[in-house]
Amino acid sequence: MRHGPWYLSAILLLVAAMPGDIFSASSLPSPVSVQPILVEKIPFNITVDDPRMESVPFALMIIGGGDEAVYTHNGMIPCTVRNIRVPATGDYQVVVSTAGATWETEVRCIKGYLALLPPLFAILIALIFRQVYIALFAGIWLGAFIVNDYNPVAGFFYVVDHYAVDTLAGDGGWDHVSIAVFTMLLGGLVGIISRAGGAKGIINSMANYATSPKRGQLATWFMGLLIFFDDYTNTLVVGNTMRPVTDRLKISREKLSYLVDSTAAPVACLAVITSWIGFEISLLKDAFESIGMLDRNPFTTFLAAIPYSFYPIMTLLFGLLIALTGRDYGPMLAAERRARHEGLLLSPEAVPISNIDTEISTAENVPERWYNAAVPIFVVVVGTITGLLVTGRASLIESGQTGPGVFDALRAGNSFVSLLWSSFAGCTVAIILTLAQRILSLTDTMNAWVAGIKSMTPAIIILVLAWGIGAVCNDLHTADYLVGTLSGVLAPELLPGLVFLVAAAVSFSTGTSWGTMTILTPLSVPLVIQVTQLSDVALAAQNSILLSSIAAILSGAVFGDHCSPISDTTIMSSMASTADHVDHVRTQLPYAVTVALVSVILGYVLSSLGLPVSVVLLISAAAVFAIIRFFGRPVSLNVPSSRKQ
Repeated sequence: MRHGPWYLSAILLLVAAMPGDIFSASSLPSPVSVQPILVEKIPFNITVDDPRMESVPFALMIIGGGDEAVYTHNGMIPCTVRNIRVPATGDYQVVVSTAGATWETEVRCIKGYLALLPPLFAILIALIFRQVYIALFAGIWLGAFIVNDYNPVAGFFYVVDHYAVDTLAGDGGWDHVSIAVFTMLLGGLVGIISRAGGAKGIINSMANYATSPKRGQLATWFMGLLIFFDDYTNTLVVGNTMRPVTDRLKISREKLSYLVDSTAAPVACLAVITSWIGFEISLLKDAFESIGMLDRNPFTTFLAAIPYSFYPIMTLLFGLLIALTGRDYGPMLAAERRARHEGLLLSPEAVPISNIDTEISTAENVPERWYNAAVPIFVVVVGTITGLLVTGRASLIESGQTGPGVFDALRAGNSFVSLLWSSFAGCTVAIILTLAQRILSLTDTMNAWVAGIKSMTPAIIILVLAWGIGAVCNDLHTADYLVGTLSGVLAPELLPGLVFLVAAAVSFSTGTSWGTMTILTPLSVPLVIQVTQLSDVALAAQNSILLSSIAAILSGAVFGDHCSPISDTTIMSSMASTADHVDHVRTQLPYAVTVALVSVILGYVLSSLGLPVSVVLLISAAAVFAIIRFFGRPVSLNVPSSRKQ
C-alpha cells in the first residue's frame, strides 16, 4: 500500500495537531556536561547550559548507590556548579530537572591511585621490554580498561575506536594532524637533500671544524641554540642534520639524541621569539585576571621570571659542559665508550624508531653541494618565523588591534600553520634545486621524497600512541590527582620548590609540558599570591616567590617534556637521531634528574631564602660543573674493559 494504513495517517495528523511544547522538552538533548569518570577527593564541575532554555530554573541532584542524594543545588540556566565532591567511590546518578524535563547522567568515581597506573605502566613496560609501541599501547589499554568499567574486551577496542581516532579527529586533533603532516614533510625534505648529496655536502663543509667528538658535540649544541623558535623544528632539523656528522665521529646515537633533546624545549621555553611565548603569556593573563590583578603585565612578568627558570638554564649549561669536558657518567658513559672504542653507534639490542639513513642514501655520481641542504633548511627556519608574523598580524588585526608590532605578531602567531607552510616551502625549494641542477630526475626526486615520508611512519605511530595516553590521563584526571595530592605544603618559602616537583611529576607522568602548564598555572599563581599575602611576607620577597613559582611551573613542565618516555618531544628526539627510544630515555634520565635536583635544592630553595637570583645561578652553575668534573669520567680514557663503567 503506497500511503500506508489509514490509521497511521490519522495518528500522524493527531500528533501534528497537538501543541509543540508537549514533546519539545523530552526531545531536547541533555544540557548537562559532566565528565563520566571522577576521582576520589578531587573536585569536579557540572555545567548546565542550553541556549533554548536561558533563565530557566533547574534543580541538580547527585544520587549515590543507596538512592540517597549526596549533593543538591538549585540555579538558573546557564550555570556551572564548581568544586563538587562525592563522599566515596562508586556509581552515581547526576539528575537535572526543569519544569518540562528531567535528564539523568551516570558517572563513576574511582580511587585516585588508578589515575596513575596507565602512565606508570607504560613507562615500566618500556623500560623492561624495550618496546615502546607495546608499552604505549599497554598504557592506553589499561586506561581504557578502567574507563570502561574494567571490561578488558571493550577497553581493547576502545584504544582504536576512541583514543586513536580522537587524537586525530577530536578536540585538538587539528594540532596533532598538523604536527604529523609537518613531521612527514620534513622527512620528505630530508629524503631529497640526502639523496641529492646535500646532506653529505654539509658534512664535508663542517669537516674542517667538526674534526673530533668534542667539536662534533659542540656543533650539535650550538645548532640547537640557533633554532630557538620552536622545539619541534629544533628537534627534527638538528637531529637529522647532525646525525651523519656525529656518526662519522663515532658519537653514540644516545649522546646525539641527548644533545638534541636538551636544546629543544629548554631553548624554546626561554626565548622571547618562540612558539611557546603566546601560550605562556595567555595562561599568566588568565591567572592574574582570576584574582583581580588586572594591572599586572603578563609579558613583563614572564620576562622577569626567566632568570628563575633554573632547570632549562642548567640543562643547557649541562649539555655544553658535557661537550666541552669530554666527560660522562652512568649509562651515557658506557654508550659513548661503546661507540668510540667498538664503533657501535647503537647497542646490539637497539631498535631505532626511524631509519632514514638506511632507506635513503646519496645517489651515485651526484655533486655533494652543501647549499642543496642548507638552503631548504634555511627556508624552513625563515619560513616559520615569517609564518608566525603573518598569522599573528592577521589574528591581531581581526581582533581589532591596529598596527601590531613585530613582537606582538610573533606572540600571537599560529605555530602549527607556520610549521606547515615552512616545511612545505622547504620541500618545494629542495625539489626545485634538485631538478634545476639536473642532479636527479623528477621520478627519482619524488621517490626520495616519498621514501623520506615513509621513514617517518614509525614515529607517527608512536606520536599517535603518545597522544592517546595523554587523552587517557585526561579522562582519568591524572594531573588533577597529582596536584591535589602533592600541594598540601603551604609555607611560602617552600612553594617554588613544591610547584617544581608537582609540575615535574605531572609532566613526567603525562608526557606533556603544555598540558602541565595549562593545569598548574591557574592553580599555582593565585595560590602563591594568596599564601604570600596572608603570611605577611615582605613585598620584595612576595614578588621573588611569585616569579620563582611561575618559572618553576615552566621548569617542571620542561623536565617531563625533556625526559618522559611518553613525551612527544622525547620521542621525536629519538626519531630524528635514529636512536633506540628506550636507550635514549635510559641514558638521558640520570642527567635530567641531576639537573632537576640542583634546580630544586640550590635553585628554588636558595632563591626563596632571599639570595639574589644572579648569585643562585652562579652557585647552581658551579654545582653542575663540580658534578661533571668529579663524577664524570673521560670517554676516551683507555682502560681495561673490566674497569670500564
